[in-house]
Amino acid sequence: MSDARIDDDRVWAVIEPKNYADDSVHEGFRWLRANNPLGRAELPEFDPFWIVTKHADILEVSRQNDLFHNGDLQTTLTPKAVDEKVRAMTGGSPHLVRSLVQMDPPDHPKYRILTQAWFLPQNIRKLEDRIRQIARAHVDRMADMGGECDFVNDVALTFPLRVIMEILGVPESDEPRMLKLTQELFGSTDPDLNRGHKEMGEDFEANLAAVQSVIGDFFSYFDAITQDRRAHPTDDLATLIANGQIDGQPLGGFEAMSYYVIVATAGPSPPSQPPPFSASAIFASGTCRAPHRPRSWSTSSVSWAQPVAPIGWPRLSSPPPGLIGTRPPSSVSPARKNAGPSPGPAIPSSSVTISSAGAAASWTSMTSRSPGPMPACS
Repeated sequence: MSDARIDDDRVWAVIEPKNYADDSVHEGFRWLRANNPLGRAELPEFDPFWIVTKHADILEVSRQNDLFHNGDLQTTLTPKAVDEKVRAMTGGSPHLVRSLVQMDPPDHPKYRILTQAWFLPQNIRKLEDRIRQIARAHVDRMADMGGECDFVNDVALTFPLRVIMEILGVPESDEPRMLKLTQELFGSTDPDLNRGHKEMGEDFEANLAAVQSVIGDFFSYFDAITQDRRAHPTDDLATLIANGQIDGQPLGGFEAMSYYVIVATAGPSPPSQPPPFSASAIFASGTCRAPHRPRSWSTSSVSWAQPVAPIGWPRLSSPPPGLIGTRPPSSVSPARKNAGPSPGPAIPSSSVTISSAGAAASWTSMTSRSPGPMPACS
């Protein structure tokens, strides 16, 4: 499998966070798709991992839950030093929270079904009027800003946050706290967002301590919510989590708190990404003033700048028979390269992980179906 290894510089080109800020990461992914679409990264700081860059391969991975697990390793690309410290703190688990993202069968379907009915279309439709009110309030606020606003902070962050908090049952007065905690959690290495506003650099211990502190604040807040909803149940999602049962037993405290966290962070995190990305693309084109068909535009913007991506599939139990293809021969045509997995050796059972950076970015910038132009509007 030596020819499957990706040069270190090529690996850093797609996992270095700064490359996502200036979009240079796209060139790195283009090279990998063309030359090593299913390659192995071996950096001294990390356990070896695979970077999957073809859309068809990513789909194949996502379908094989018995081979590609969520819970064996951390769900984001993590230095070995940090992983060791987390496992020492948790008694062997690589996770500081245990939500659906970190679960595999049989637990995953049991916990997923707990809230699944709440998100069925007929139940979500009951919220449509309230969501429209929130949307109109944001539009009205933009209109009152004199023709200029900070779209990310004034709309993209606060609108989905308000909707998710409405679903969860968090009072509007607590939304700034939820936003701050979410930014501190996901921006733990960003001095503009992390707790303490420090440049973490290679100080893994300080970064880990900051993340622990944020998670502790989340847990403390939602523990109070749990006690309230058990004493005074309502029709919100928090009541369902607080009083939910798995196999006839109440949710464990750790799992319940983790459930709250994954829902709460869904407001200001993934859903806030498509609006500014798609709006930026429209404004940059210089040809579009307003969506001709708003519903089609909103759907396309989510496809163009996807809010949620596969986070990673750690550990393979055996060679996946359908996931094949490493370095395509030069004689393969571009059409063939983009058609799906190319003939080649399967990933071996000794693989450690498929990288979170590779998997997550694959869904948006590494797929063979690269984002096309935004829908036409006038």
